[in-house]
Amino acid sequence: MEAPLLHSSNGYEEEVYEEEVEKRLGKRVMEESKRLWMLSGPAIFTAICQYSLGALTQTFTGQVSALALAAVSVENSVIAGLAFGVMLGMGSALETLCGQAYGAGKITMLGIYMQRSWVILFVTSLILVPVYVFSSSILKLFGQTDEIAEITGKFAIWMLPQLFAYALNFPIQKFLQAQGKFFVMAFVAGVVLVIHVVLSWLLILKLGWGLVGAAVSLNLSWWLVVIGQLAYIFIWKSDGAWTGFSFQAFKDLFGFVKLSLASAVMLCLEFWYLMVVIVITGHLKNPLIAVDAISVCMNINGWDIMIAIGFNAAISVRVSNELGAGKPQAAKFAVLVVSATSIAIGLVCMALVLGTRDYFPYLFTNSAEVRKEVTKLALLLATTVLLNSLQPVLSGVAIGAGWQALVAYINIGCYYIVGLPAGLLLGFKFDFGVEGVWGGMIGGIVLQTIVLVIVTSCTNWNREASEAGNRIRRWGGSVAED
Repeated sequence: MEAPLLHSSNGYEEEVYEEEVEKRLGKRVMEESKRLWMLSGPAIFTAICQYSLGALTQTFTGQVSALALAAVSVENSVIAGLAFGVMLGMGSALETLCGQAYGAGKITMLGIYMQRSWVILFVTSLILVPVYVFSSSILKLFGQTDEIAEITGKFAIWMLPQLFAYALNFPIQKFLQAQGKFFVMAFVAGVVLVIHVVLSWLLILKLGWGLVGAAVSLNLSWWLVVIGQLAYIFIWKSDGAWTGFSFQAFKDLFGFVKLSLASAVMLCLEFWYLMVVIVITGHLKNPLIAVDAISVCMNINGWDIMIAIGFNAAISVRVSNELGAGKPQAAKFAVLVVSATSIAIGLVCMALVLGTRDYFPYLFTNSAEVRKEVTKLALLLATTVLLNSLQPVLSGVAIGAGWQALVAYINIGCYYIVGLPAGLLLGFKFDFGVEGVWGGMIGGIVLQTIVLVIVTSCTNWNREASEAGNRIRRWGGSVAED
């Protein structure tokens, strides 16, 4: 009789132990999810507000004339889009460095890192100035009509102040992100968006300034974003992370430049990849309907990417903070939680696209042919939306851990050696049109996602934490000894 009782007792103890483990795991998941949403929620809001600055400017100028709309659209998507990708990429090196330094408790290093990034991005801005000045000739070289190229070139020169606002803004944002100051960024972005709407209406429509008004309102709005964030840093000292201007900013620049270039290549290769679809589609037979349809899909995809950008920023901060603090298992757990959350949201968005594929085209066009083509492309759009839920998270992990150079090579191989040629082959050689082009390029995203999943799964997080400590000591200079 004793054996069954003993067995029963052991079974009971095992059940209690399993329940206790499940409770602890559930509690950890809830705590990590709370951290995730506290970071990603304001980050998503900030991304949407800043994305809306250019989009609303296009909306207001569209009421002036078709030519004015074309000028703003081309400048925003091509000239400013090029600069945005480069500057965002260069500034993303700070996500690694500031995040790991903050996690390690080296708070004063954040201000030094930000100043170093300002130096590097200011020089990058000067290098990009000729792209703005000679944009008219560049656009003509790529086949743009003389009329649109000329007025876009003039508008691009007026938008040079925005370029230098980028140089200050992205390092500031990474500086604030590393400390979890997402609500500050969200507040500034929300206030500026309201000001931008009023200012655009006043200058573009009410006073009739047209393109000049568009340039003034957009430039001023981006500089208000910079000024608002700087005011917070300078006045509140950002909890000791900002200790004033220092000549330390000019030391150890080579390592910064190297990581900044790797970050720029990595993000630009991702940022421009799907933009290439629209360019390629313009070379298909009877491209007008296809280009309009793909533009509608990319518009929806652009808004969805704003959600992905929020998760990208959140996981980058979590990974870099935990590695900097010497907590590799916490970093690994954060990756698992954010990946599961993001995939769940991706599945919901995918279902939403498929469920409304016969209806959402009416929001964008009155053309029955375009609506029919958009409906045909809905499956590809839904697939892209699902991939957008995980791929940016993995990129955020790479930034947080400092793998930018590795991911840049992965992106080149998957996107431009596999995906792009596959899209061209399917679209032109096998005559699948826009579906073939987009489908082939989705294949590149799938391959890149699989490779990043493998890399992340095989990561030695203890080694990554050790490397984070080495990076802080190597690039911290004398500040690291404080």
